[in-house]
Amino acid sequence: MKTSANLRINGTRLWQSLEDLEDMARVGPGVRGGCNRQALTDEDKQGRDLFLSWCEAEGMSVSVDTMGNMFATLTGSEPELDAVAIGSHLDTQPTGGRYDGLLGVLAGLEVVRALRERGIRTRRSITLVNWTNEEGTRFPPAMVSSGVFAGVHTQEWAYQIKDSRGITFGAELERIGYMGTESVGQRRFHAMFEYYIEQGPILEAGNRDIGVVTHGQGLRWIEVALTGKEAHTGSTPMNMRANAGLGMAQITSTVHQVAMDHQPDAVGAVGHVEIFPNSRNVIPGQCIFTIDIRLPDQATLDAMTARIEDEAGAIAATLGLTIEMETVGYFAPVTFDPDCVNLVRSVTEELGLSHQDIISGVGHDACWVNRVPPTTMIMYPCVDGLSHNEDERITLEWAAAGNDVLLHSVIRMAEVSHQGHAAELKQE
Repeated sequence: MKTSANLRINGTRLWQSLEDLEDMARVGPGVRGGCNRQALTDEDKQGRDLFLSWCEAEGMSVSVDTMGNMFATLTGSEPELDAVAIGSHLDTQPTGGRYDGLLGVLAGLEVVRALRERGIRTRRSITLVNWTNEEGTRFPPAMVSSGVFAGVHTQEWAYQIKDSRGITFGAELERIGYMGTESVGQRRFHAMFEYYIEQGPILEAGNRDIGVVTHGQGLRWIEVALTGKEAHTGSTPMNMRANAGLGMAQITSTVHQVAMDHQPDAVGAVGHVEIFPNSRNVIPGQCIFTIDIRLPDQATLDAMTARIEDEAGAIAATLGLTIEMETVGYFAPVTFDPDCVNLVRSVTEELGLSHQDIISGVGHDACWVNRVPPTTMIMYPCVDGLSHNEDERITLEWAAAGNDVLLHSVIRMAEVSHQGHAAELKQE
């Protein structure tokens, strides 16, 4: 089946949906009018209730599993076949933007609306998914429920995760009324597409409409503890110091250089830092910090890790410091399904949209779900690459272009069985 330029999502309605999104943004507003709808809060419940009402208004059936994942299904002509999923999330950062996750859910709703108003029915059902606790802000780590769905985590472990007040994930899931009855992971999908904001500046800088996501970055967090000797900054000779702060600075520079040596895909930085005693006139006696390195190739990620560990050890020895290093976080590189990726690329070209292959630099539910059904992502640009920020902005044109790609990718994967407007879809 060839992509038809006549079949597009309703841009005006999509933007109105974004106005509806503004209504949802006001469910749990952030400090400057963004979003604060953290997982399993009262605000999350209100957002879920609103999403549920939208789906039911489109004639979709909604089921909830025991991890709170919501599945809204537009039934196909052959419902015994595995459905095609469109998945993202409704929870946000404490001061989150208005599009991260949420537009991916609303874009799926726009796909359903476009099909229904044109009388187009697919063989496979189409299911919209709201994955619980993607952000991991209140209940770390991120992507908890999609991880349970994919068999990466156990439900028992997830239920015992606590927030900063000691309240468990399981207790809050039950409190807000979204501990469903469907066994997590029992649902099968033919494929899944996740539509998402880039959260970076590459697409806007390259003036590209669409990011065709081929991989997800592998990640390793290495916690480093350097121990030297606290001493007075004014009276200790430079050649008699064991300065943990200097060691941290040199290791930070090393991490930067290692990432630069593995361009274009590698990134690396030192993030969380604690310095002791953190006094103006005391040479730091201890520094504890975390190295974050990311790359989409496992062998190269391992090589980067080994080089950083070797050079950090040499720096510590030269400065008279002791060093301890421990991997405290790890996420394997992801290769998204080649057939799904090629489908997105083909549809984008047939629609006459500009695109480029892109690697997701952050984790998404699709990264875990990819372990079960074939999965990929479609990305759209954001202004200045800004995300996880209340100033996150997009344009109607970006949102609509990506939604068109999502629409046709899903149609191809779900296969048309009946079309009310024959002129809009042409069989080759």
